[in-house]
Amino acid sequence: MRRQGWQHWGVALAYVYQVTKYDPADWNEAGRYVGPEDEMSDHGPKEAAYLAAVLAFAEECGVTEVSVRQPAVTGFVNFGLEPPIDGHGLAGLFAPDLSDFYDGAVVPIGVGVELVRAMLRDNGAFCVLEVAGVFEVGVGYDQYMRIGSHIPCERAVAATVELGLFPVVMDRQADEDEEFWPPADAGFWAKLSELVASRNTVLLQETPARNLYRWHRLTSESIEGLQLAPRSMLTVWPDLSTDVEAVNATVDGTCEYVWEDRAGRIQHIMLSEPEAGDFPDAVAALVIPIMLSEYHPLLEGALPDPDGVLRARWQAN
Repeated sequence: MRRQGWQHWGVALAYVYQVTKYDPADWNEAGRYVGPEDEMSDHGPKEAAYLAAVLAFAEECGVTEVSVRQPAVTGFVNFGLEPPIDGHGLAGLFAPDLSDFYDGAVVPIGVGVELVRAMLRDNGAFCVLEVAGVFEVGVGYDQYMRIGSHIPCERAVAATVELGLFPVVMDRQADEDEEFWPPADAGFWAKLSELVASRNTVLLQETPARNLYRWHRLTSESIEGLQLAPRSMLTVWPDLSTDVEAVNATVDGTCEYVWEDRAGRIQHIMLSEPEAGDFPDAVAALVIPIMLSEYHPLLEGALPDPDGVLRARWQAN
């Protein structure tokens, strides 16, 4: 069994349940699962049971819509047991360009259930769904689902058992050592304006969901009226270089390669050294190392809400 993986959760709720298809009787005294190794979604009765459990808890909590928190899509490395699919399992739920898939987006509970389905299937999308202080649900590795609520949800617990799943009460441990992205506040924008003034042009990486990037070449003119997705992570890099050959020569191992094509579109890909010359349409390029010791952006910050409060919970790298 792989270890369970969870996003950071928000305000602690009074009741937290781990809901799985794994019988607690199949765990030994050392805390290892020794039962049947059935880790993939059956896309059938078991999956339907998980989704019905989510609906049962939501109904008992009076939840009809949820907020998408800490969204993510498939990245360069995929740890899922099933291969991701085109659209990350979000087709028909969000706009084709995923412009409405961001932290804080509010969706009906029916869409939330479909997001849980996509996570159970390892389609590529991932998030926590919440109503702050009332309800939360997330899916970890091996189809371990965690549901939090502000009330015991005794009816939902009983319904979950009837569905053939196993709800187990969890201890909610605070993650005291976690660090989060700083706010892109007035000081951030003042520093960004200084960078633009001194460098003429910089590259802004907008990340509304993990592994979902949009790129903006900022000048003193284009920085005004910049439209960004709510709560995005913002990373500022030096401008793309027009000496593409020299940029390609700096590729050393796995890195993120960003380039502008002849049509003016900025694109990116993860690549290794042999692939550095595979973009003949590149008119400008930049190499971003992925090793933390070499990862040095000019500026970083997460967008606060319009009232100035930073509610995004993006964990620092």
